[in-house]
Amino acid sequence: MAQDIVPVELGLTEGDVLTLWAPRWREDGEEWEAFLGHGEHLYCFDEVAELAAFIRTVDEHDLVEHPAWPAVTSLAVAELEPDEDHRYDIVGVPELAAGEPDAWTVNQLDDVLQMVGALAEVCELDKVTEVLDSTDGFAALPAGPTAFLGKDGRKLWDDLGTVLAERWDDVLDALDGLVFVPEVDEEALETARDELLAAQPDDDPEETDDLDVVDEDEEPDADAAHEDGFWENVGIDPITIITSGEELHSLRCYLDDKPLFLGSGGKIDVFTSPRALARFLAEDTDHDMAALSTFEEVQQAAVAGELEITVSDDNTYVLPGIADDIADGPSAVDPAQLELAVELFTDAADAAGDDSVDVALVSSSPLGWFVDFVLRPNPTRLAPSPPFDGEAAAWRELEAGFDDRLRRR
Repeated sequence: MAQDIVPVELGLTEGDVLTLWAPRWREDGEEWEAFLGHGEHLYCFDEVAELAAFIRTVDEHDLVEHPAWPAVTSLAVAELEPDEDHRYDIVGVPELAAGEPDAWTVNQLDDVLQMVGALAEVCELDKVTEVLDSTDGFAALPAGPTAFLGKDGRKLWDDLGTVLAERWDDVLDALDGLVFVPEVDEEALETARDELLAAQPDDDPEETDDLDVVDEDEEPDADAAHEDGFWENVGIDPITIITSGEELHSLRCYLDDKPLFLGSGGKIDVFTSPRALARFLAEDTDHDMAALSTFEEVQQAAVAGELEITVSDDNTYVLPGIADDIADGPSAVDPAQLELAVELFTDAADAAGDDSVDVALVSSSPLGWFVDFVLRPNPTRLAPSPPFDGEAAAWRELEAGFDDRLRRR
């Protein structure tokens, strides 16, 4: 794609539409941001061929002065198709926010609302800006799921959901009012459609007959459908570790029930984005996982740009807030969050040949007793007694020890 102008798909009330977005750029000492449009109109199209035909034949719009515009008009039709990172389901925002604030949900919501905020600012939609400024939950989204932990975090998330449930129709009405579908030159449209058709690979009729029929109304299971089970086939799991202020990504597998992480020398290589992780996997083999018989498949997929890194909830570890909850007592601790954290700390120590976590969590220790009580409740067992400052401090030591194992790339 031409630098700094991006095709986007917007999911609005009447369906999905395509347009172009120019994120902030600096020119003559000033910052600018724009969308394909003119005056009070946002130019939108139902198909990529219409978008291509329009930009090839019309030069009266807000992007024509953009430094990269000449390159955009020479793009192939297929290059104007938005990628997965630039498809925004705006109409589905309230439903998205009705779920739990896990990493995937918060990141998706933040992406969509960032786009809505950009539209509101560029197109001067005061009503939309008012909604986005009406609760602190919107401003907290870029911090990730850690912002919604604990009682205060839960209130932020609930307030955000309430605003979306009550006022999102106002936002949709404002955005729908922007949309304008301009006329497109018929000859240019026919040419663009022919070009797009010619660029598509021919289907084998015999293979097509064997394809399973998919119910279009059926929601695909993201984890089950991911790359037809690629990660399951290679026996490796992508993992996400959420620390205070960071969301980190890595890989882990088990060999003869012993954990093995992406890394070396007892260190775990972690990355701030799935893209950075994929780039490392494509270029670097100086780590313990390179010796796996299936790692070559991972590297080949990464080199080809086909490696999708999707993390299940069972492999997402949220660490912030646990120590504070332990200090408040067993009833304040989320057992699922605690169990995953214990699994992560134990696996990391075992992979490094270190028994310090096992020693810290032995059932005869105050922290081990506390953890056992939360994870394996038994009405006949004596509950831990407050205060729990010592247990919280011991947990923080485990967190610090785990953090020392992370090698940020």
